[in-house]
Amino acid sequence: MLAEPFQKAKPVVEKIKAHGYNVYFVGGCVRDFLLHRPIGDIDIATSAKPIELQNLFSSVIPVGIEHGTVIIRHQNESYEVTTFRVDGTYTDQRHPDDVTYVDSIDKDLERRDFTINALAMDLKGNIIDLFAGRSDLDNHVIRTVGNGEERFREDPLRIIRALRFSSQLGFTIHPDTIEHIRKVRHEMKGLAVERITREFTKLFAGDYVQHGLTYVNDLEIYKYLPVFEQHHSLIYRIPKNIKPLPFFHEVLVLFHFLDRTIPLLTWVKAWKCSNKQKNAAMNLTKQLEELQANDLTPWLVYQLPRALYNSFIRLTNCLYSKKNITMEQLLQIEQTLPITSRSDIKLSGQDIIDLFPAFKQGPWIQQLLNKLERKVVAGQLPNDYYKLKEWIKWNPPAIN
Repeated sequence: MLAEPFQKAKPVVEKIKAHGYNVYFVGGCVRDFLLHRPIGDIDIATSAKPIELQNLFSSVIPVGIEHGTVIIRHQNESYEVTTFRVDGTYTDQRHPDDVTYVDSIDKDLERRDFTINALAMDLKGNIIDLFAGRSDLDNHVIRTVGNGEERFREDPLRIIRALRFSSQLGFTIHPDTIEHIRKVRHEMKGLAVERITREFTKLFAGDYVQHGLTYVNDLEIYKYLPVFEQHHSLIYRIPKNIKPLPFFHEVLVLFHFLDRTIPLLTWVKAWKCSNKQKNAAMNLTKQLEELQANDLTPWLVYQLPRALYNSFIRLTNCLYSKKNITMEQLLQIEQTLPITSRSDIKLSGQDIIDLFPAFKQGPWIQQLLNKLERKVVAGQLPNDYYKLKEWIKWNPPAIN
């Protein structure tokens, strides 16, 4: 019986088939089904052309229609459906300059990158395997379809994809494929950084991340990566006991701690990360430095958003394995915090101004609020209006 994700997509496939077209599940979803792994996106290949698919379904998004791909929406799910095709030349090392539609799945599978991804399956669960992909799955091998040198020249990102699959699956890259990577790796220089970042996000999240990083090292892929290309030795500083890091903001922090003389923002800009990733990485870096200087304190937990607790624990285990921070510790300290934000403090900036009407307003107000905040969080002052006010009277700001 087909797994649930295929069952959800079944009406889409049945409708295409009912109108006389050949149609199959293809690629990673078939691979993961055979490996008994969680199935992600369901991709579909068919002899129906994009215009025919648009006529068949009411909700079609023409995301890559020039290359034969549309997204069909069905019951709040999205299915990428691509017409059987043969690719032309890859001038931009990403997309074929032109595509030729074909009626058979055979030629379509022939254009794919690795044998383990060149698999197709029909609604009955029958597998089409023209390139010994199932054998490579059984033997845990990553091997290109056809001439690997040609596959990698078409799109050098496939080199990083090979490494990424080794990290996700724990597979070994076939010796011939390794040799082809060595011949073509210099062409990675032309890759868009955003594409590299997406693949490395998945590589570092892989269950066998150290396996993937071994290939990054052995094949000298780091010479073509942002920042690493100027600092080759950094690759050797990545901890040997590294565990999966599911989010790229965690990877950014790891990179920064390899050499703290390289600013975190250098990594953020070079890898073209989002503001959200930057802000998360900056917060984590600050709290890891606090941990190193003062151990696990209420002030650290106060500044660390709960959404980053798991990231903080993973990075602590990676960078400071002897610290052994747990979620229970963080939650326990969080529960004892007298305030959860600056706005909880019972004394306001206006109250401070009223206490010192003769003083010209300036940065001293913010500095005093910062002191109050830290003392309240540390339990050195109660969060009580009168006691805070009293403390300020006995500790007036030093204004020249």
